[in-house]
Amino acid sequence: MARLAKVYAAELEGIAAKLIEVEVDLNVGLHSFNIVGLADKSLNEARERVNSALKNSGFKPPNRDNRKITVNLAPADIKKTGSQYDLAIALGYLLASGQTLKTNATDKIFLGELALDGTLRPVSGALNIAQMAAERKFKCLFLPEANAAEAAVIKELKIIPLKNLKDAVEFLEEKIFIEPARFEPPDFKNLEDVVDFSEIKGQENAKRAMTIAAAGGHNLLMVGSPGVGKSLLAQALISILAPLSLEESIEITKIYSAAGIKNRGLITKRPYRAPHQTASPVALVGGGSSPRPGEISLAHRGILFLDELPEFRRDLLEALRQPLESGFVQITRVKESLKFPAKFTLVAAMNPCPCGYYGDPEHKCSCSAYDVIRYQKKISGPLLDRIDLQIHVDRVKVSELRKNKKTESESGKLRKKVEAAREIQKERFQKNNLKIRLNSEMSSKQCEEIIDFDSEAEKFLETLDKDWLSPRGYYRLLKAARTIADLEESAKVKAEHLAEAFSYRLKEEV
Repeated sequence: MARLAKVYAAELEGIAAKLIEVEVDLNVGLHSFNIVGLADKSLNEARERVNSALKNSGFKPPNRDNRKITVNLAPADIKKTGSQYDLAIALGYLLASGQTLKTNATDKIFLGELALDGTLRPVSGALNIAQMAAERKFKCLFLPEANAAEAAVIKELKIIPLKNLKDAVEFLEEKIFIEPARFEPPDFKNLEDVVDFSEIKGQENAKRAMTIAAAGGHNLLMVGSPGVGKSLLAQALISILAPLSLEESIEITKIYSAAGIKNRGLITKRPYRAPHQTASPVALVGGGSSPRPGEISLAHRGILFLDELPEFRRDLLEALRQPLESGFVQITRVKESLKFPAKFTLVAAMNPCPCGYYGDPEHKCSCSAYDVIRYQKKISGPLLDRIDLQIHVDRVKVSELRKNKKTESESGKLRKKVEAAREIQKERFQKNNLKIRLNSEMSSKQCEEIIDFDSEAEKFLETLDKDWLSPRGYYRLLKAARTIADLEESAKVKAEHLAEAFSYRLKEEV
């Protein structure tokens, strides 16, 4: 007699989850175990994992049953990848073969990779799938214990943490009780192991530019000789960023979970990603045969630091242009088009020439004029135009380095100013019913409607050389000036705010 059981699992497409029906059919005939529904190799190997896990958990496995077993994963036109279907297939088989009591599986989703002894290993995308399950009005999500803290943030859903297959069966049969995972708000203000600005001697101009970048989410380019502290400044920028909100933390965790970067619970610190110059386009932008987020998406709501900017391949740098404008990455394939969030702050560092000492008063540059120009031209004008703040990082004198070390946290003071500026922005955008968070995210239309200038600032704008400044550069100038005014808690943008913002865009070499 044929028997049929149906349970639910899920598949990730980018960072979005899709519901998958797992149908298990047992029919008369010689033994066979087939998985259909566009399954990849790792999923087809689930047959062996399920066989061993069932046997070692005390159940009769499929390979000891002289029946034809068919597992169908629907919809059939969605490619199924990974090992998260193991638990659903095993439970579907137990239901179809009558080894466990019939249970209402229509309001439950099952996730987990089975070890050969029946224990459950963590899977990718737990938070993404939990969010989808809540939206589809499911009541329970069964998943490995290691994924429970991450998924528990979705309060509309019961998250049942499982150690092994046997626990899942006994819970469904009401033989044991498993306490649903509870969400415990993490500490978003924990800033251990970050570089404090007090560790960086001098560089007051660079610290000021960093504060502006942190307050408004503006992109920043640092140009300077080797060893002047560009990389250290970039690392210290994290220490003055405002703590994550719960909403931002969920956004970031979904990306990391979809990328298969294992974590227990929510991401609590803003990301800091620093890919090497040898990174591939897929590693930086995202994509691949089974599309996954790249470095620029992993830097969402945080910092993407590109050291030695001209050493990156030209096509990689040009690939940044669209995400810097739109805040997302569009991955297009023949049968699908995926979006990955990518609202990051770009912080880049470069030497002024191949030897690194062009313009350095202490060292003689060994490069020809042609070498200097060719090196700097590796950074295209359109990319530079998207970088709001461009600064020179000068060499600090030894006498300055030998001064007494500061014991008081300099980052703490700057972070308070950044948080206050961001709060002003939040109130302004809420007042205007805008779903943006930072000045850098404003469109040109929003700049015109929201930014107020005093009379002196209006006169200053009339003096700007519009032929030199592109329309994009003009609006980025306005956004940076608005952030400077927010740091000063000024309701209107003044001429001095515009002048300071303008000074960060005037560069002779770059």
